[in-house]
Amino acid sequence: MSEAPPPGRSGRIVVVGTPIGNLGDLSPRAVAALEAADVVACEDTRRTGRLLAHAGVDRRTLVRLDDHTEEQASAGLVELARSGGVVAVVSDAGLPGLSDPGAVLVAAAVDAGVAVEVVPGPFAGAVAAVGSGLLDGSGRFVFEGFLPRKGAARRERIAALAPERRPVVLYEAPHRLATTLVDLADALGGDRRVALCRELTKLHEETWRGTLADAVARADEVEPRGEFVVVLDGAPAPAEADDDALRAALDAELAGGASRRDAAAAVADRFGVAPNRVKRLLNG
Repeated sequence: MSEAPPPGRSGRIVVVGTPIGNLGDLSPRAVAALEAADVVACEDTRRTGRLLAHAGVDRRTLVRLDDHTEEQASAGLVELARSGGVVAVVSDAGLPGLSDPGAVLVAAAVDAGVAVEVVPGPFAGAVAAVGSGLLDGSGRFVFEGFLPRKGAARRERIAALAPERRPVVLYEAPHRLATTLVDLADALGGDRRVALCRELTKLHEETWRGTLADAVARADEVEPRGEFVVVLDGAPAPAEADDDALRAALDAELAGGASRRDAAAAVADRFGVAPNRVKRLLNG
């Protein structure tokens, strides 16, 4: 790291958003933040060195901050900021802390009472969501980032997405895209709409739109290339259950040993209906 900064200087951690592909998206404020930094914490020192050169920023002390080093490096970076230093944090692309290192360092800084500043920058998830055509007027969507790669954690996360009414944004690497699309189609249904956004802001940027079933077929026919953002349409509103279905569910709950109160609550929650409606059927 660099030498200790002058006494009395206001130290801080500055999270700096960087381009997700097109270097023209680097903001003047981001350049100024990098120029003011004593240390730049980054995933890849070579890549960040090229970014600094592009921005015309003189070489800074670069500290590796990736998935393997963040826990260990955070203490020293926070201490530097406590003593008055300015630590800029960048990822290879986008905003640190969102599916990239940075969150651990920010949490450590907050716990230590060190100021944290965020310089906004491109966010691939939002770029894909807006361009997908799947947002409604509310602008709401769910950012999931990368799914767990395997095991029960992956199955649980995908199952949780099935009833989600808001559009869902996922990140995926090209070599795992086909498998992820198959898993999503199995859990959400092949007719769920999806947008596959590839190489956003780069020369070969592309957004493909269709159903999950069509996406599975496409990934089998055309080798996925580049980093992907997958935008899933929200689940359709469930059809309102009729009284016969609610009574059958109540009978099943009661037969399983549930109390009348618990049975009514469980059925109301499962079918998304008003509890009073279920209670009237129970007492009718």
